[in-house]
Amino acid sequence: MRTPVKLLSVFVAFSCVLLAINFGLRSSMGFFMQPVSSEFGYGREVFAFSLALQNLCWGLFQPIAGAVADRFGTFRALLGGAIAYALGLYVTANAESIWALHTGAGVLIGMGIAGTGFGVVLPALARMVAPERRAFALGLGTAAGSAGQLLVIPVAQAFIASYGWQTAMLLMAGGALGMLLLAGPFRNDSSSSASHSGEIEQTLPEALREAGGHIHYWLLIAGFFVCGFQLAFVTVHMPAFLTDNGFDASVAVASLSLIGLFNIFGCLLFGSWSGRFSKKKLLAIIYSLRAVAITLFMLAPLTAPSVYLFSIVTGFLWLATVPATSGLVAQMFGVRFLGTLYGLVFLSHQLGSFAGVWIGGYLYDQTGSYSPVWWAAAAIAMATALIHVVMDERPVARLQIQPAT
Repeated sequence: MRTPVKLLSVFVAFSCVLLAINFGLRSSMGFFMQPVSSEFGYGREVFAFSLALQNLCWGLFQPIAGAVADRFGTFRALLGGAIAYALGLYVTANAESIWALHTGAGVLIGMGIAGTGFGVVLPALARMVAPERRAFALGLGTAAGSAGQLLVIPVAQAFIASYGWQTAMLLMAGGALGMLLLAGPFRNDSSSSASHSGEIEQTLPEALREAGGHIHYWLLIAGFFVCGFQLAFVTVHMPAFLTDNGFDASVAVASLSLIGLFNIFGCLLFGSWSGRFSKKKLLAIIYSLRAVAITLFMLAPLTAPSVYLFSIVTGFLWLATVPATSGLVAQMFGVRFLGTLYGLVFLSHQLGSFAGVWIGGYLYDQTGSYSPVWWAAAAIAMATALIHVVMDERPVARLQIQPAT
């Protein structure tokens, strides 16, 4: 049965606000790198490891959050995620040791992001809307995350400047608790709502075996690793990279804000296109353009205009991979266990994020430069483009067989 239009509109609106808060808070963490490291006297590697651990735990808990949403409903996954998110920010603000930083900024916030982010909300959107509108809905939800980055980053930076980093984190914890108020419309959502889609019934073990035996599912997993490496490295290390090169903090704020702004357009455009064109070809184009953008950024003189131009191009390509990637999982395997299967793909993304954040901090402490990581990001982006060229995006045979009526 189709969801009434008014109820669907409320559901989509609440989904978008949830993702805006989730992504906006997470994207602000890079601005805490210098104040936290300075206060405790640590090198950047320590807090970089906390944020790398955050990305790793986000990935590790994403399949679990997706499975909870598939089995028990999206509402319960969101409640647990919002509480973990707020608790992680609180623990980080009151941290007095390295292990407290790793627990709060790493484990707890990572769990919170998993329970309230793309891996839980996008499958709910995919189940709620009609198949012909699915690609646009996924693009809209992804764009909402970018809007959160655009809106929350300047506020977080202003809080740090006005009140100090600890109070800023406590205020952000309050924002995370606000996500509890947005979970209501998800009370009736679970993977059982996909039963009208015409898919042959499966159990979760059957779905995992089917995807695990599909080589192109593994290619998708490998490709998303690279996406995570690039995005997390830029999000966390761009402020410090620009400061090292003599730029004021306002340039970093503008840079990440531009990424968030133009990512809105990129997500909407590529989300729309992924419903009309080959998703794997779109992904190949996105990764190729990322490689070119990074290469030109490293070769050109580093000026404020070049930073802003790079941010605009990068923003346009930033999360443009998410609608196509999540859409590919739904296209290949259906929506019944989309939360779990996309969660596993996203785990690879976050393993890449862990590598990008931690290696960025480690190599900086070892060499005093971020250049090796920039060049590595360009090289693996081009390799990923080639992976998507050879990928088979056709639905599995099960989806081509109508169930008995």
